[in-house]
Amino acid sequence: MKKIGRQYISLGVAALVAFNFFLRDMMLTKEAWVEKVIDGDTIVLKDGHTVRYLGIDTPEVRKKEGKDWIYEPQPFAEEASALNRKLVESKHVRLEYDVEKKDKYDRLLCYVFVGDVFVNAKLLEEGLAFLYTYPPNVKYVDRFVELQKKARLEQKGIWKIYAQGPLPGKGAKEHIGELAEVEGRVVKILEKEKVIVLYFGQGKKDDFKVAIFKKDLKYFLARGIEPRKYYAGKKVKVYGKIKNYFGPEIVVSHPAQIEMIE
Repeated sequence: MKKIGRQYISLGVAALVAFNFFLRDMMLTKEAWVEKVIDGDTIVLKDGHTVRYLGIDTPEVRKKEGKDWIYEPQPFAEEASALNRKLVESKHVRLEYDVEKKDKYDRLLCYVFVGDVFVNAKLLEEGLAFLYTYPPNVKYVDRFVELQKKARLEQKGIWKIYAQGPLPGKGAKEHIGELAEVEGRVVKILEKEKVIVLYFGQGKKDDFKVAIFKKDLKYFLARGIEPRKYYAGKKVKVYGKIKNYFGPEIVVSHPAQIEMIE
């Protein structure tokens, strides 16, 4: 009887563990219907939630001027929106979360699936998105890196723009707000309280720079990269959106965004 009792207890524990895994999976996924597509990486669900795709960034359809949004599509923004619309609009999708479920704009942060199609990955595969890492949401980053490399090699979509080579650091100021790849040599590194800055120049106003926030350092260190030493004096290529912060810069939150050229 004792042996039978232990067996029942073991079965009960196994069932509880299985149920916990089931609950975990339920919490990490969400079934939904898509009401409309905003652009290449943003959709609105029928329940009213807005979803921002994780791991990618597509060219912008609109830009903000003052308080208004002006329709001024960047290269391949319309193509990215069209593909996204074809894949998900008015369809049933499965949404998969990563570590964080929402961003500061209260949008759901998700990987999106339609049947067997991984939508985030498909946009990268077709060259209609850049890899955009936002730690700690990096579940599929290695897969995304490989898809971007393949699209770039095949010169698909946005990579046709860079077929003749990436932007030089000195030309970055002309492309504020755009997704781009920028190439240059790290000639100066400045460490501040919260950020490490890699300069492609001596730190003048128009010099391009790369910002690595210290909260993201663990992702570099996990790959054996100490940015202050690893990139010093090296020629690199950086992927991301060029922002204007006392001159042009790209914020890099994961080493997948920086490629060593030499």
